Amino acid sequence: RFAVSVGYWKDPYIQYFVRQAKERKAPEINRGYYARVHGVSYLIQAFLKKTECNCQIVNLGAGMDTLFWRLKDENLLPRKYFEVDFPMIVARKIHNIKSKPPLSKPIMESHSGDSLLIDSHSLDSSRYSLVGADLRFSSDLEEKLKKHNLDTHLPTLLVAECVLVYMTPQQSANLLKWAASTFPVAMFINYEQVNMTDRFGQIMIENLQRRQCNLAGVEVCRSLDSQKERLLLNGWETAHAIDMMTVYSFLPQADVKRIEGLEFLDEKELFEQLMQHYCICWASKDSSNL
Repeated sequence: RFAVSVGYWKDPYIQYFVRQAKERKAPEINRGYYARVHGVSYLIQAFLKKTECNCQIVNLGAGMDTLFWRLKDENLLPRKYFEVDFPMIVARKIHNIKSKPPLSKPIMESHSGDSLLIDSHSLDSSRYSLVGADLRFSSDLEEKLKKHNLDTHLPTLLVAECVLVYMTPQQSANLLKWAASTFPVAMFINYEQVNMTDRFGQIMIENLQRRQCNLAGVEVCRSLDSQKERLLLNGWETAHAIDMMTVYSFLPQADVKRIEGLEFLDEKELFEQLMQHYCICWASKDSSNL
């Protein structure tokens, strides 16, 4: 929300979910968010173009994400868009959607058929579904998604941003295996930490632990290779991983120049180190040669 308010990218919906930050965030954090948002959406849009939007998106651990609304504005909605998070988070999001017309209207506009189903822990319309579930239990997850008309035959994009790292390696392996075996044509995008065994990575872990934030799956974040390996070992046919400094160098340079003028960044080296400790990985399996 802070990065949006400074002008890094446009998101007219985030204000309805998140209060404005009281204090300024560090410029390196804002640039990191900018690279993450652009890197992930680049892959999402590539998938939507390849499938001509005849697909579904499952956003795992979606939190207060606004992607559904932004895709609708760009006329890029998939056949159905699912969001999954803990029931408590989902309840909060539903409350926001119900009480804010700029959020509820796009859902109503894209809805066809019977009346919209909504209770305190789930929302289901013909194009958008919000599901309260625990990702560590894939049978429960699958059952809830199917109740909301998940179609396993449609090309499916699964997105997880800073989600798998909070599960044990076994739990995230189970989730990846479930996804790979459930959808014949699928892509998985994972954004999270990498290179966590060096000194900088260790300091990151210690800082998080001090804030009672335990990264249960951090051992898989050893390297780009360990990130790719996890995907390949759990049923995905191809896997790629690049660190965020590389992503940053791939972004349209005119826009990068624009955002670099928004705030003065003193600690170039700190920014580079931070970006080398996050990555985007993507994997696919493709029985129909998309």
